[in-house]
Amino acid sequence: MSATDPNQGRSELATRTVAGLGMAGLALVVLWLGGFTFWLATAILGLGVIGEWADLAKVDAATKRLMLFTLSVPLAIMCPWAAGPNFFALGLVAAAAIFTLASTRRPDLALGMVYTGLPVLALLLIRKQPDGLVMTIWAIALVSICDVGAFFVGRMIGGARLAPMISPNKTWAGFFGGIVAAAAFGAVMHGFWGLPWRLTLATPVLAVVAQAGDLYESWLKRQSGVKDSGSLLPGHGGLMDRVDGMIPVAPIAAFLVMLPEIQRLLMDVVQGL
Repeated sequence: MSATDPNQGRSELATRTVAGLGMAGLALVVLWLGGFTFWLATAILGLGVIGEWADLAKVDAATKRLMLFTLSVPLAIMCPWAAGPNFFALGLVAAAAIFTLASTRRPDLALGMVYTGLPVLALLLIRKQPDGLVMTIWAIALVSICDVGAFFVGRMIGGARLAPMISPNKTWAGFFGGIVAAAAFGAVMHGFWGLPWRLTLATPVLAVVAQAGDLYESWLKRQSGVKDSGSLLPGHGGLMDRVDGMIPVAPIAAFLVMLPEIQRLLMDVVQGL
């Protein structure tokens, strides 16, 4: 069967669709449950991502195990049955990066600790907020809707390539299509679920960040000489292939979500001087 066989293309699309719907359904259940369940899901996801990062970096088995064990420390502290997601956990993510750098002498492996640990912490912080369910759905869904908008607009219009040396299939039309789709989603969230204006207005900007994260992961794979970061998800590749846009978006989204609280803390510090 040739690579251009339409039957093969339809089969791959069906596999991607079924897997995608399954993952979306599972994500919604985990988001709704929150608490320990959400932490466990994000921690497992984080360990899977750091494992794929190690594979892309072509490390040996011992180094990969070291990275998994090192990241497991801050992830365990983020558990709501432990200290939970807080500044102490943030410090442990930084400590994990420093320890990895000291033990391996490889800055790229240390970066992997931040690349993986920071988004997990950010998502847990968002979900912990009073309106955490709505805001976490916003942060995650805007990336998915941006991906869908970019895919379909890029397919329909085509045109100039966005970054042909990194990801040949991405177009400028798809890039702007993703931004428009995410902006429309943010407006719907504002109108029907009361998403704050600061998050609504930030949505198209975060769509740009999401696509930058996608391109960065494509660059990592090109450097490693592989098509996918893994093969865990049928029709979708690896975990990093699914969360590459979410990884840079989550920390920024968490900052925006917690901005009023950050401002109050700063005011308390200033008044205490």
